[in-house]
Formats: sequence, C-alpha cells, structure tokens
Amino acid sequence: MTEAILLVGGKGTRLRPLTVHTPKPMVRAAGVPFLTHQLARARAAGVDHIVLATSYLADVFEPYFGDGSSLGLHIEYVTEDEPLGTGGAIRNVSSRLHSGPDDPVLVFNGDILTGLNIRALVDTHESTGADVSLHLTKVTDPRAYGLVPTDATGRVLAFLEKPQTPEEIVTDQINAGAYVFRRSIIDTIPVGRPVSVERETFPDLLSAGAHLQGLVDSTYWLDLGTPAAFVRGSADLVLGRAPSPAIPGRCGDRLVLPTARVAPDAKLTGGTVVGEGAFVAEGARVFGSTILPGAVIEPGAVITDSLIGTRAVVGERSVLTGTVVGDGAIIGADNELRDGMRVWCDARIPAGAVRFSSDQ
Repeated sequence: MTEAILLVGGKGTRLRPLTVHTPKPMVRAAGVPFLTHQLARARAAGVDHIVLATSYLADVFEPYFGDGSSLGLHIEYVTEDEPLGTGGAIRNVSSRLHSGPDDPVLVFNGDILTGLNIRALVDTHESTGADVSLHLTKVTDPRAYGLVPTDATGRVLAFLEKPQTPEEIVTDQINAGAYVFRRSIIDTIPVGRPVSVERETFPDLLSAGAHLQGLVDSTYWLDLGTPAAFVRGSADLVLGRAPSPAIPGRCGDRLVLPTARVAPDAKLTGGTVVGEGAFVAEGARVFGSTILPGAVIEPGAVITDSLIGTRAVVGERSVLTGTVVGDGAIIGADNELRDGMRVWCDARIPAGAVRFSSDQ
C-alpha cells in the first residue's frame, strides 16, 4: 500500500472559536498542527502518496506542508467547491490516485487521534479479500455513534445509526473513522453530489452483497470534535499515552517549544504545551492545557484543561478551568472562567468581570 486520502474539509463547528481562523486539522496539538501527527503515522506505516481532500479554509494547508517532502511524502491537494460529505470527498479526489482497480487505498477522517495499527488493517483487508475494511473500536457508551456489528470472522453485518433505546444497542463496536477501500469501489461512488460513506455508501455496498470487513483495534482512540477532547488529545500526546512520531520533543509532563519563555517558578504539568513565542509568568500554574504561540499567561494565573489561543492574554490571578480562549482575546485580571466557557476571538473581558465564586 502506498496511497491514502485524508478527509480534512470539515468546518469544525463544534470546535469554535478554535476554528474561526484555522481549519480543524491545522489546530495545534502537542506543538504541531494535528494533521502532522496523522501524516507522520501514515508515513511510518509505509504510505508515501497522500491526497488531502480540503474545503474549509483550504488555502492554509499547502503553504504549511508543501509537497510533503519534509515528511518523506508526496502530498497533493484537492479542494471541494461545495461540501460533498465523506463519500463525495473521497470520490472527488479519486483522479489523483495511482492505484490499480484491486489495490488498497487508505482513508482517514481528519479529526481522529488513534493508536491504530495501520499495517494490521491493511493486512486484514488483503487476507480477507474485502471490498472495504473498517477500523472498529469498542466504547463504553455507544449511543452517540453508529454501531457496526460483525460476525465471528469480523465480517460486517449491519450499520446501525445512533441507537435510541437499550434494545437497539446490539454491540459496543463503532466506526472509528479509518478505512481501506479496494480502489474500484471508490470509483462507484456517485460524482458531483454529497455522499456519506456512513449513511449511504457502506449500507448500499452491504445490501449489494459486497464484503465489508471490520478490524477491532481498541488501542488509544479519541474523536477530537470538541474543545475538551482536543485539549485532552494534545495532553495525551505529550504524556505519551497517544502515539505519534511527530511530537517536536520528548514525551513528558510538559512540552515547551523553542522561543517560548517560562518563569522559573511557574508550574507546567499534565501534558501542558507552551507554543513558540508564548510567555508564562512567575507563579502561574498550568495543568493539562495548550498555550498557543504568542499567548501570555500573567503572574499567578491558574489554568487547567484549557486552550489559550494565539496571542491571547490571561490576566493576573485569573482562574480558567475547561475553557477555550480564542485568538487575540484578553482576559483581565481576577476573572474566573469554568467548564465549557468559550471566549471568542479578540474579545475583551475586564478585570474581575466574570466570577463563579465570591471575590473575597
């Protein structure tokens, strides 16, 4: 296998304001755009040609990755004029593939952080003679996902959309967002209209008698669709819980990028990342959080499980927990922002303006 398609066209609406100026795959996780981790893992598995299916803020990708040679890859870019869904995006880039009709083509969703053994998925695809092979993972609560039951040999039996009742939960296996397609199957996807592989392509193939094979790999897996998940994924990469050959430094409690400045008595723990040009002042405490390039954390601030956007400022003694601060926003001193709060890009919060507890 030498080819892959990465689906990176989504708007990332659940991640806003992180994705106001930056497409979701380009938001930094463990110091580099998240897409870098996926590209590096694909390369390590033997892929050398990757087509990026872009749409939202499409002009951001090529200036950063170029032709891919710095990663040992050949990267091409195809941009959708109108959103085409997962299946439509795959079909839209098929003309850039070099594979023969029976060759395997790897397809990744652009927002999944996983420890999947990519070679094992390809080997399963080839040994079973499948038309499409799917990475499946087991989850404790499958209600938010599409279920994929399989028989004793791993052959897919059905695709069941998000179950609503306990009786509908017939398996804890879900579609984990990585596939291997027989190239000829890609060429059967309709052209020029939105198509969902999950809701249309896969069920139709199953109805037509095609062989869809599942591989259950329950190593690390995380959908980075929400701010809390994205922050956790970045921390897990730094801590070494999630594998990636693209981390720009050693795994550990903290990752401080070149040109970042951290005061000697500031405490950084829990997989915290401090980006290029950022500053963490004296007495600040940062746990499990991402400080993007150019951000400033002022003295005595306490930040937990949060993401601080590019060039944003967190004022003295402010306490942030489970918060996302957009690019360029300024949080004044003595504020208290808690779980789920999102401060929009370039917003200004005056000193002491937001509290969840007494100011005494």
